Amino acid sequence: MAVARIPRFAFWPALGVLAVLAPPGRAQSANPNNEVTLTPAIVVAGSPELIRVAAPDAVATDGEWLGRKLEFFRGRDGKSWYALAGVDVEAAPGSTTLSIVARTAGGGSLDLSRAVEIHPAHYRTTALTVAPKFVEPGPEELDRIKAEIELKQKVFAASAAEPLWSGDFRAPVHAAPTDSFGTRRVFNGQLDSIHKGMDFRAAMGTPVRAGNSGVVVLARPLYYEGNCVAIDHGLGLYTISMHLSRIDVREGEHVTDGQRIGLSGATGRVTGPHLHWAVRWQGAYLDPAKLLKMDLSRVR
Repeated sequence: MAVARIPRFAFWPALGVLAVLAPPGRAQSANPNNEVTLTPAIVVAGSPELIRVAAPDAVATDGEWLGRKLEFFRGRDGKSWYALAGVDVEAAPGSTTLSIVARTAGGGSLDLSRAVEIHPAHYRTTALTVAPKFVEPGPEELDRIKAEIELKQKVFAASAAEPLWSGDFRAPVHAAPTDSFGTRRVFNGQLDSIHKGMDFRAAMGTPVRAGNSGVVVLARPLYYEGNCVAIDHGLGLYTISMHLSRIDVREGEHVTDGQRIGLSGATGRVTGPHLHWAVRWQGAYLDPAKLLKMDLSRVR
């Protein structure tokens, strides 16, 4: 009899605002292309996006995109507002609406909403062979997987109300990365999932470091992920390191950029020693390679 299967991880210079702000209770329309920029400019499925709003007179900026709330913060220049967001790897291509409203101290608001086209990303399909228990778990394993899904939902439901990161994100290991993000993975002949992280060819025992500063919200062994460490970087952004041979941090610990959090290994569902590093924003999984290429030094 077939056993039910459960998904693995159900886991710039400032521009002035020229428009006149509307009176309280009304949102004045403006040309959003002058005030709102996205980096990268070409948006694809799986892409992290730095959203910049040039609104020096605003006291707050609100937004929503793809059903997720945008959390904006002031940039270093004091004139721009930023949100580090993104598009899930499984998002459908097509036109979307990026809703943004800038608010002033007097109660006025400026509607900066704009259309954003999501382009398809072309990812490969790869075949892997793992222990049968990771493809068709037994009753005891299914109970454990279910409990871990509930744990992860709870962990990722709460994030710091401010950005905890600062400057650019760094690679978690000194090892060669692969282009495995987004690949359709066939385990033991069965199409299982889309690979929602980046694999590094890290030999057993390679030091794994925090990609940026934040708070450890998960540091324990899990069924599929093996020894796993998740770091909250604030405003719904997390990085997740999996398959560790050893964990060197504890849940609730504040970590700094580059701090060692463990050693690479081959725990959980793996074919050999490596590090799986994932980037998650409000439930969306983003391409870590693109995050590592972002210049965030002028932002925060």
